[in-house]
Amino acid sequence: MLPESPLTLIESRLRYLLPAEMHASMWGNPSVEIMIDVHKHLRTLQRILHDYTSRQISFNKLKPGDVRTEWMHGTMMFTDLAGFTKLMEANASKGRDGAENLLKQLTKYFSEMIGIISKSGGELVEFTGDALLVVFRKTEKNDDTLRAVRAGLRMQRAMKGFAEIETPSGVVNLKMRIGIHSGRFLTAEIGTPRRMEHVLLGKDVQQAKLTESNGRNEQVNLSQKAYERVANDLRFEDGNPGYFLVIDDLSDDKLGEYEITPVGRRMASTVLLTRDKNEVMLNIMEMLDTIEPMASYIPAPVLSLLVESAADRKIPPDFPQPTIMFVNFIGLPESADRALPGEETKLALHFSRAFSLINAAVESRGGVLKKVTYHLAGSDIVIYFGVPNAHTNDELRAAAAAIAIRDVIKGLNQKAPTIGNVQPDIYCQIGINSGPTFVAEIGEPRGRREYNVLGDTVNTTARLMNHAEKNQIIISERVQQAVQSKYECKSLGKVSLKGKKTPMVLYELSDEIKDR
Repeated sequence: MLPESPLTLIESRLRYLLPAEMHASMWGNPSVEIMIDVHKHLRTLQRILHDYTSRQISFNKLKPGDVRTEWMHGTMMFTDLAGFTKLMEANASKGRDGAENLLKQLTKYFSEMIGIISKSGGELVEFTGDALLVVFRKTEKNDDTLRAVRAGLRMQRAMKGFAEIETPSGVVNLKMRIGIHSGRFLTAEIGTPRRMEHVLLGKDVQQAKLTESNGRNEQVNLSQKAYERVANDLRFEDGNPGYFLVIDDLSDDKLGEYEITPVGRRMASTVLLTRDKNEVMLNIMEMLDTIEPMASYIPAPVLSLLVESAADRKIPPDFPQPTIMFVNFIGLPESADRALPGEETKLALHFSRAFSLINAAVESRGGVLKKVTYHLAGSDIVIYFGVPNAHTNDELRAAAAAIAIRDVIKGLNQKAPTIGNVQPDIYCQIGINSGPTFVAEIGEPRGRREYNVLGDTVNTTARLMNHAEKNQIIISERVQQAVQSKYECKSLGKVSLKGKKTPMVLYELSDEIKDR
């Protein structure tokens, strides 16, 4: 019997990381030129995935599938952008040209903000639509809050460059709200070897988000805890009860230079200096060891898109009309602060199981579980149907997934772990909506960025989720019209939602399928 080929040993590893034609050309007896092309592609993909993941993921030696937790101390900054919906609507009527123009404007905005964050010593942990979550880790100097405030002031000053943006429909003004809170938070790596997720848990994460939502456009808002740490360094005015707005009367000299030399985002990659097939194969295998951990944090359809577009290093922006789902997963995330020493891993393992089951329910129906993110209560799970891969029945797929997710979470509640001598009540709130969005790589073109879906449709979906009661699925009228032939939908009448000028007709999705 002939010994097993090295290519056979790594075929399953390469299958998801090579473009279709390149993957096909690798089998049989590939030439050294083809193998060198594979190495070149993997090197490019390595850099892309490095830019798509936060520093904690891309620089740590993480093994896919390992559930890990770590308490971290520092200052969190949340930002929210006002005016994006108008900017999107002003460009949407221009089709692909409008999409390219909108991306150009957003790239300028994000590149400037990310640059300030990096040079101020912050780490961009995640994009959530047009919002940002930034962490300033506590150091020996204990200046993380002051660094965050200085970064916030620099960012607000930079927003003057986006105050009047010319569009095909007139001038659009972009404004930003910034909230800053200091405390501790539990980071957890959860999931399976094929799909991992990095989550932040704890009441201080929620407090940071609450600080942003209680802030004002064009200002930096601090929680009580953050304020106490810098009260002697800056001047403030009262904001909402318990919050303090920074008065930016600082001269450039007083604001100071940037605190640190920015940490480079570039990951060193192997340069191939040989044409020996065995040596090339060893280099490919070594590169796979660095790529696979990062790739596990990218949803499979998005990873496939990155793989196929790696040579161009660009994903064209577009204005699709996908179906969006938000799931608020409540019970386990709030248990982090109650965890007794050593119970953090138990909490993470249960969260990991929940995440994996929910992701399976989504993927099996052709959807994308984009991320698990922060919320004022619990954790939000953001799900897409229709991007990057569209189907003729994405609303039906989303409805089926929502019911499956609700059943998964109900089952988890029956086996809820005891954390801090308390058994949490685990449940969910779900919202589903469909409509026009903007889809593109958001961030720096050659730096920190993510494939993202933005627009009022996404924001409205979050409002539907917030309106849902315990284990209730609320859908928009557009979704109801698409699924009513298969699912019972109970009318909830016209409902006024935050941020919407007129009430919306909403429905509750039932898991009872009509008789055929």
